[in-house]
Amino acid sequence: MNLHLRTPECPTTQAAEGLPRRKWTLAEIEALAEQGVFGGVDRERERFELVGGEIVPMSPKGSWHENVKRALSRHWFKALPPEVEALTETTLRSGPHDFREPDLLFWHAGVTVADLKPAHVLLIVEVSDSSLSYDRDRKADYYASLGIPDYWVVDARRLVTRIHRQPQETGYAQVTDHAHTERMTPLHITALAVVLADLGLLPSD
Repeated sequence: MNLHLRTPECPTTQAAEGLPRRKWTLAEIEALAEQGVFGGVDRERERFELVGGEIVPMSPKGSWHENVKRALSRHWFKALPPEVEALTETTLRSGPHDFREPDLLFWHAGVTVADLKPAHVLLIVEVSDSSLSYDRDRKADYYASLGIPDYWVVDARRLVTRIHRQPQETGYAQVTDHAHTERMTPLHITALAVVLADLGLLPSD
């Protein structure tokens, strides 16, 4: 969705091709969503994130992505300890011009979705297919800048999970790759330790 709008009152963000674009705020996007502009409040028909005030369309989800996300969700939601909340594809608001919608988001219980901030987050998991490079690079740097302590990117086809920890302003200081046969334990939610192979997931290659 390319919205080439500019008025003297509207701040702009510079697009890659050098054309100015209207810099949207989170409040504006939420108001438009409530009016059904994006296919309903939950944006089921249009998947996008707000990055620096720019609407960035997300790639359609394939069967590999959905299969892995479903298996992880079923396993983790059954094992979820009472002190932790979790949702799939919920909105993480991080500023007036930014939000992301990670595949799986875990945070401290007692915090409502409306009040959810990056400081409450314990773990973010992205299941990636066509967006793998973006999730491992630019999105990882973004989550590190927010101080997200534990960020996982699961390659939906190869089933290699890249775990990012020790966030810094310039990115994560600790990045490790794990095969689908390895046991992986979230940094702050040990009850959610998982082996992808035990969930019946196998690499496509």
